[in-house]
Amino acid sequence: MTKLNIKKGDNVMVIAGNSKGQSGRVLVVNKEKGRAIVEGVNLISKHTKPNADNPKGGIVKQEAAVNISNLMIIDNTGKPTRTGRRKDEKSGKTVRFSKKSGEVIK
Repeated sequence: MTKLNIKKGDNVMVIAGNSKGQSGRVLVVNKEKGRAIVEGVNLISKHTKPNADNPKGGIVKQEAAVNISNLMIIDNTGKPTRTGRRKDEKSGKTVRFSKKSGEVIK
């Protein structure tokens, strides 16, 4: 299985599809399916029955998964960027860095 460029908690921008141009924080990443759920992006209407959380039931808006190939990480400058991997000089660990600015992505 290949390593993914996107992790939970990253700020990303959608670069293709119905939600193109929107950005948000990654909530969940599904490695097997290659999809991620992004906060406030790709909203769908789900019909729910009454339950303890929602006593009336009705239609609820929630995020649906987006293919990881349609997402780009937003770096510290606020623009979408490609990512690379390199060894950190201080700790010796592999870190992700922005291809545009060269800065390490936290």
